[in-house]
Amino acid sequence: SGLTLVSLVSGLTLLLGLSLASFGLLEIFYFLVKKNQEIQNHLLILIGPLTRSLTLVLAVVIIQVDRMKGSRSSILLFLFWTLLVLCSLVPLKVNIEQIIDQGFSSDGIRFVVFFFCFFLQLIQLILSCFSDHRPLSEKNSYVQNQCPEADASFLSKFFFFWFSSLVVQGHRRPLQAADLWPLRDQDSSIWIMKDLEKFWTQNGKELGSTVPTEKTQLLSKNRKGRGFRLFLLCALGRNFRFYFLRGTLCLLLHDTFMFAVPQVLSLLLEFMRDKNAEMWKGFLFATFLFLLSCLQSLFHHHYMFHCFTVGMRLKTAVMGLVYRKCLLLSNSARRQCTLGEIINLVSADTQKLMDFVVYLNCLWVTPIEITLCFYFLWQLLGPAALAGIITVILIFPLNGFIAKVRSKLQEVQMKFMDSRIKLMNEILNGMKILKFYAWEEAFLRRVGVLRDGELDALKRSQILHSVSLASFNSSSFLIALSVFGVYVLMDERNVLDAQKIFVSVALINILKTPLSQLPFAMSTTMQAVVSLRRLGNFLYQDELKPDNVERLPHSTDGDSVVIEGGSFSWTNDGLPCLQRINMKVKTGFLVAVVGHVGSGKSSLLSAMLGEMERRSGFISIKGSVAYIPQQAWIQNTSLKDNILFGGERKESWYHRVLEACALLPDLDILPAGDSTEIGEKGLNLSGGQKQRVSLARAVYRRSDVYLLDDPLSAVDAHVGQHIFDRVIGPRGLLKDKTRVLVTHGLSFLSKADLILVMEEGHVSEMGSYMELMERRGAFAKLIHTFSGNQRRGMSRKSVSRLSMTDYSIDLSQEQLISCDMSSASVQVMEAADQDLDAEDAGKLTEADKAHTGRVKLQMYREYFRTVGLTFIMTIIFLCAFQQAASLAYNYWLSLWADEPTVNGTQSDHGLKLSVFAALGFTQGMAMFGTTLAIALGGIVASRHLHADLLNSVLRSQMSFFEVTPSGNLLNRFSKEIDAIDCMIPDGLKMMLGYLFKLLEICIILLLATPFTGLVLLPLTCVYILIQSFYVASSCQLRRLEAVSRSPIYSHFNETVQGASVIRAFGEQRRFILHADHRIDSNQEAYFPRFIATRWLAVNLEFLGNVLVLAAAILSVRGRDELSPGIVGLAVTHSLQVTGILSWIVRSWTDVENNIVSVERVKEYDSTPKEAAWTLEGSLLPAEWPTTGNIQFEDFGLQYRKGLDWALNDITISIQDREKVGIVGRTGAGKSSLALGIFRILEAAKGRIIIDGINIADIGLHDLRSRITIIPQDPVLFSGSLRMNLDPFDTSSDEDLWKALELAHLSSFVSALPQKLNHHCCEGGENLSLGQRQLLCLARALLRKTRILLLDEATAAVDLKTDQLIQSTIRAQFDGCTILTIAHRLNTIMDYTRVVVMDRGSIAETDSPPQLLHLQGHFYQMCVEAGLA
Repeated sequence: SGLTLVSLVSGLTLLLGLSLASFGLLEIFYFLVKKNQEIQNHLLILIGPLTRSLTLVLAVVIIQVDRMKGSRSSILLFLFWTLLVLCSLVPLKVNIEQIIDQGFSSDGIRFVVFFFCFFLQLIQLILSCFSDHRPLSEKNSYVQNQCPEADASFLSKFFFFWFSSLVVQGHRRPLQAADLWPLRDQDSSIWIMKDLEKFWTQNGKELGSTVPTEKTQLLSKNRKGRGFRLFLLCALGRNFRFYFLRGTLCLLLHDTFMFAVPQVLSLLLEFMRDKNAEMWKGFLFATFLFLLSCLQSLFHHHYMFHCFTVGMRLKTAVMGLVYRKCLLLSNSARRQCTLGEIINLVSADTQKLMDFVVYLNCLWVTPIEITLCFYFLWQLLGPAALAGIITVILIFPLNGFIAKVRSKLQEVQMKFMDSRIKLMNEILNGMKILKFYAWEEAFLRRVGVLRDGELDALKRSQILHSVSLASFNSSSFLIALSVFGVYVLMDERNVLDAQKIFVSVALINILKTPLSQLPFAMSTTMQAVVSLRRLGNFLYQDELKPDNVERLPHSTDGDSVVIEGGSFSWTNDGLPCLQRINMKVKTGFLVAVVGHVGSGKSSLLSAMLGEMERRSGFISIKGSVAYIPQQAWIQNTSLKDNILFGGERKESWYHRVLEACALLPDLDILPAGDSTEIGEKGLNLSGGQKQRVSLARAVYRRSDVYLLDDPLSAVDAHVGQHIFDRVIGPRGLLKDKTRVLVTHGLSFLSKADLILVMEEGHVSEMGSYMELMERRGAFAKLIHTFSGNQRRGMSRKSVSRLSMTDYSIDLSQEQLISCDMSSASVQVMEAADQDLDAEDAGKLTEADKAHTGRVKLQMYREYFRTVGLTFIMTIIFLCAFQQAASLAYNYWLSLWADEPTVNGTQSDHGLKLSVFAALGFTQGMAMFGTTLAIALGGIVASRHLHADLLNSVLRSQMSFFEVTPSGNLLNRFSKEIDAIDCMIPDGLKMMLGYLFKLLEICIILLLATPFTGLVLLPLTCVYILIQSFYVASSCQLRRLEAVSRSPIYSHFNETVQGASVIRAFGEQRRFILHADHRIDSNQEAYFPRFIATRWLAVNLEFLGNVLVLAAAILSVRGRDELSPGIVGLAVTHSLQVTGILSWIVRSWTDVENNIVSVERVKEYDSTPKEAAWTLEGSLLPAEWPTTGNIQFEDFGLQYRKGLDWALNDITISIQDREKVGIVGRTGAGKSSLALGIFRILEAAKGRIIIDGINIADIGLHDLRSRITIIPQDPVLFSGSLRMNLDPFDTSSDEDLWKALELAHLSSFVSALPQKLNHHCCEGGENLSLGQRQLLCLARALLRKTRILLLDEATAAVDLKTDQLIQSTIRAQFDGCTILTIAHRLNTIMDYTRVVVMDRGSIAETDSPPQLLHLQGHFYQMCVEAGLA
């Protein structure tokens, strides 16, 4: 790394090293002078001082070399000074004894020199624990808030002390994203992808270069796919192998220390039995036990640290490769790989590979560990060890069978869960319809049936899981029972003493870990192989060929776009979609491409972009390209960033572009102007606004060639004309650019320099407008067809857009959020604008908040209250009983071990085995009972919490659904409920199991050595302190990691959808860097999260090892009073503490992290709720309303307190059988009137009376079920036609068929194979829009109510369907009161009365002829619509 400047640490180390080396040389001189005679006789006396002096000189040399090389902390020097101090302890003891016996003056100088040297060695040892300054080469590369690991010493890294600063910070206040350290260089995307991309591009080409023949194509493709998987594995292995091998070395060292522990325990128990053994041996064995346990723990966690680091880097690599591939996928490959699959590759499959890294070594290490365990057992007990192998072989198939059955049950559960989430999604999307029709209870029942099925599968799975857990946890007892049983029954002289029993128990405890890991390792490997196959298949998909289009530098003369004999297809082997394309476009020309639907217009632009496969011919483009797709692609970022698209902001040009693209009026409406956040896929922009933003992005770019795929179709005619004149046309901003415009706009064609007429994939005609008109070919016919359509279309458009009187109003009224309540959304925005800070003004909806700090105690109370007191008492009793049984059978073993031998044998083997077996089996049964009770209690709680959430959501007001994204609610019903179903009970099982086990160990230790209590108390205090630090940080790190994960998937989503735009603009590198940045941001939270677990485990396991040391030392001190059996029991149990301590905290943290789900589910309890669905003791007549009179008395509505009135002073009386049309411009309050009648919004003042009853005095369902609405948008739910018509199943088949006949659907339904049971897809997508509209009419006919409210469909319904609906309504609802919210005035011209709304008030009301005669608002609207 380069030279390190002399610092305090390095200077002192060097100075002390030189001093010690000098004293070594002085010692040699002293020997030569003082002991000359002895040296002559025995030269060997000089070897000691000489070796010491030379070693110290070598240490000084190493110190200097390290400083020159920039090494900041040396493990070699640390070990050297440690050994030197340890070796000096014996001479120190001798010298002190000599001073006591003979006095200091006997050899004063030597004593002074020795003590001084020892003191210097101690200081050197302390200094070697610290890290030196950075080398000069690293001084300049300063990173703010750098990861402290870079500056940590060897010792700090070994014990993870460097992480403590973040834990302390997390304890003081909740951690924020800004507190996290930047990734280390070697973990960053740039570092990882640099080598990987290089290797991938060099070797990937060789792999994909061979072209298969036709005969062997399929076989070759499979082989190639397999080759690609191996290549992917090699590429990843090559990048991470050395770091992974370092981890493997740690694992081998861990295993060495792990197997050394039982051997030292054996020596300790032998020492306890031999009363004549010297005391220091006992203390030495106790110290060895402590050191080995510490080293075992440390190396295990360093192995895990290496595995998780490799896993993290692997995740970065795979995500990087997949993202880069997304930008290269050909169109045929894109069709095969759905977005869902790609997201699964970077989430689920990447996680499987990360898990595989942890378990990879287990595949070969666990068999070795199992073999070693049985080898050591054989040494202890001989052939009886084989009985343990048989027990293991019997336990494995049982758990394998249970796992198989559970996986099938899990599939069943997941199917129910998928159906439930799908239904919930439909409910949330169709919430307004549910409320209008009062169908909530029917859908509550449907969700309830699915939930019951899901929980039934979960219950059966949990019963099997309890059997599996009980059998696995009893495995150590079953192995011990079989081994000890066979051992004592084989031969009467076989004696079980403390040494044999407790060393065997220690080995059996070791055996449990590999036995549990092996099945996991095998299943993880299988899953990883599948994931690797999926990743390999994806990365092997065809890519776009760079030579599809020849890119040339821009020139002002000549042809910008040239295609000669071009034949293009979407796939390599598919039929060409474009054939015989020959065209030349001069620089600066405007080319219009026209043709019928499906003639190949968009394909021609795709061919120019290189998005299609060039089968023959030649294509070239000069200069840079900008592309505007037919469906605008908008990023989830600010409006400004969407337009700049990575370019610099030049204010004057930016303003000109906004003005030309007609975006300035929109900026006035948007809450934060051009800084407003645009939702995913342009959620909060109308279709026209999205298209104009897409156009502005291209115009701002100042490219040379513009490919415009019908950008004017989504905007109104006059806006389209403005954009053509100001942007695309001969006097627009792009007048000097080459423009290829696909269009249906008739008026623009005359201004084009060249027109291409496409027909069935080839250019049928080409020339200027006048030339083509004179030829009177296909183009001339197309013009006549279009002009006819457009005239008809213009009259329709002017009717449907009544509010658009002039250009400025049109823009200002385009919806921010498309919903019926236009006035609501505009008013809410205005009010929000006044309340919010500037930076929040542009926010769209309420984002899902990440909670901070510890979970409130109230949440635990809430959860346990739903579990119920009976379950809780049962669980606690069974836990205590199970641990008491465990304590009893362990204590029984110690009694057995202490029984004296008579004539070399022990008596009553049968009795001892029977009691041991009985106690063990009792514990196993209690274990089964405990786990089952927790699981069933969890299911009870989950059932209640889900039901509460569902009720809470369905009873919420409609405004709640408008500000809460459906994703947030679906997250509650899926992820959070899943956590409550499975995660919380699993965490509680672990936590309670370990807590009671810890209690058992403490009881045993206190019984054996009561003085352990003195150690236990301070250790408990430190334990509580450490866990409180950890839990606070860990919970917050998990939240931060979860929050930073979503942007990665969103970015993938956006990129896949906009890949053609990104490629056209040549922005791949910027998007790759952006993806890398998002991945790194996620890893910044993930890295400290897994280090936190290591930090906790190392600290807590050290506390556990202190307990081992205390138990061993106190046993050694009290060996005269203690029996070997009780010591064996105490020490073997204290050895288990190390793992238990950290698992308690980790399971506790898991519970705390998942109890957050309860918090999030209960969050919606406090949302504003609707009035009661039904009122008890309601005296509402069964036939109400009998006539259908409606009276509005001074009625007023507000969308929220403090906002303007949506409706104000509405007073009108509507008589029975009256037909009333309600008209008005957008935002006048028409839809608000409907919301008031159905009490979707409650009255702010006044009242509505229907047939003499105030609607505010009855239940919502009583009201909504007695009046009917045919909504603007026909909403259908997945399920049968019967369910969609009659969800409560109250109508007979005869009634249903009659309603269908009247709705003109009976012939269509009777032709279906399953007739009324025909399954409708989600949203009714397998029915046409017209059929859906007619089904909504059939619903209304079934309900037979006296009041019908009709919200007319603005578009989407063809003329024929419209006529059918109107005629049926006139005939079948003749005796009803009809209110129609009209968008087309011609449908209400024969109504008895028209109510004209304006700004929330009634402007005028009378019969249509009278209103026309008055020449007021209504007359003006009719003039605009061409009806007057």
